[in-house]
Amino acid sequence: MFLRRGAARLLAALVALLLVAVAALPLAWRPVVRPWMYARVGEKNTDELVKGTIAYLYLQVTRPCPDLAPYVPIAHSGVPPFGVNTFLEQEVEPAKVARSLDMIRDAGFRFIRQEFPWEDIEISGKGDYWDHKWNKSAWEKYDRIVEMAKERGLELIVRLDNPPEWTRADGNARGTLAPPDRVEDFGDFVAAVVGRYRGKVRYYQIWNEPNIYPEWGEQPVDPRGYTQLLQEAYRRAKEVDSNCVILSAGLAPTIEMGPLNLSDLVYLQQMYDAGARDYFDILGVQAYGLWTGPTDHRLAPDRTNFARPQLIRAIMVRNGDANKPMWATEIGWNAIPIGHPDTPMFGRVSREEQARYAVEAYERAQREWPWMGVMNYWFFKRATDTEKNQAFYYFGLVEPDFAPWPAYEALREYLNRPPVVYPGYHQEDHWALSYSDGWEERRDPASVLDGHRRGMPGATLRFTFWGSELDLVAFGSVTPGALRVTLDGAPVRPRPVRIDGQAGLALARYASPAEHTVEIEVAAEGFALDGLVVRRTDRRGAYAGTGLAALAAAAAGLVLARRRVGRAREACRHG
Repeated sequence: MFLRRGAARLLAALVALLLVAVAALPLAWRPVVRPWMYARVGEKNTDELVKGTIAYLYLQVTRPCPDLAPYVPIAHSGVPPFGVNTFLEQEVEPAKVARSLDMIRDAGFRFIRQEFPWEDIEISGKGDYWDHKWNKSAWEKYDRIVEMAKERGLELIVRLDNPPEWTRADGNARGTLAPPDRVEDFGDFVAAVVGRYRGKVRYYQIWNEPNIYPEWGEQPVDPRGYTQLLQEAYRRAKEVDSNCVILSAGLAPTIEMGPLNLSDLVYLQQMYDAGARDYFDILGVQAYGLWTGPTDHRLAPDRTNFARPQLIRAIMVRNGDANKPMWATEIGWNAIPIGHPDTPMFGRVSREEQARYAVEAYERAQREWPWMGVMNYWFFKRATDTEKNQAFYYFGLVEPDFAPWPAYEALREYLNRPPVVYPGYHQEDHWALSYSDGWEERRDPASVLDGHRRGMPGATLRFTFWGSELDLVAFGSVTPGALRVTLDGAPVRPRPVRIDGQAGLALARYASPAEHTVEIEVAAEGFALDGLVVRRTDRRGAYAGTGLAALAAAAAGLVLARRRVGRAREACRHG
């Protein structure tokens, strides 16, 4: 009976989707409907828009939404989310390093992800940090990068990998990227780097894309072997600097099942099975769009699109890691010219599309993925133009001579906008919050994630949020009279609420999400802020607005009960 019922539901879904397809063809030309479709499938031409919308609706009604735990406190999530990848170690002239960092800062980026290759620092043998070829310290250029970045207020994410030949008994027989024979050697290197830059560098990424060839060498990938490497690196780094933050390797999106390339979803679960959970603070992920735009919401294990980090997040939640953030170590779209001799293996977009997609990627992540932190665009520039014959060269934002492409200009305009707090459970140290004097930071294990801010009478807090609901999380007891609040210039009276067992104040409830400005003044009795929760709901209905959307809702109704669809809408809102 169950099988017959399931088959009938599937048949109903297919019939409904066929009706949608017939109706969608003329509707796709309408100026209102076409953006609606693009916002769900990220496709460009009409045929792909229609086919993509059908696939999207089919996935919506046949696959359950993954549990992404969007409203839980997440550590290391209050920083600006704008980063970019650099190759500054390849710049011969210090002036070019300085100019690169100036342009990165001026564009509004706050982080740079920069490799510190093991083979370029501990070159000739264990403990030997001297560049014998040039007769100078191997640390010299990396010291310069760290100091120049610090002078410009840029945070570094230092990527540690690429072992020297001496770390393997067979040398480079298994490839130059193969792991060392002894994880202890890697641990010693990690400790040396972290110790040298303690107080100057906080974030370290351990390895890169170990789930694909040739990043783990000329051999099968090995999640257990990588986990052992990660565990050793984490232990040694924390021994030297307890305040450092460790990122796991960004896993490459792939649907292959080995032995040289293994699905990032399978690889991550095998990492957890091998004991990785307690040995990274932030999960690294690669978030490329490849053949479709950043608005592609089609979510399935066999799709390597911009939505794929949600599947990674679901694995984290299932393994008890909901309170950890995910950072995208690389994102981007490839603007390889039409007719280029190299294969467009990463997808192909125009320079104008690359610019639009770059902005839309950051916009989507901020509005829908509160668990996503820093996203590092791939990449700023190469040192020379000798690689123009290779497809990957065309991810760049700037040419080697510093001539900017449209994506750089688009990001500079977007990243320099005033900051906004988007949906999610955010801590009191969020970068968009503007505090006056009179607030004191306090560390307390009883706080959410160990800290809160106590405001003295008269202290103020201002910020802009985008959403439909806003609650403040308090540390300790609180009364509505503890704060004087204005919302978009009008006074509001806070209402007491409970938020995950803690006292709180409800400040805003709207029918649909929008941008709002909040001003808060602490009253005489004082107030301790332990976080804030912005929610996104739409009481008007998720499918209001277009004929195609109404038809889509009807199709979904043929397959799922209305109650289930209602639950699914909010569950999928952040994905």
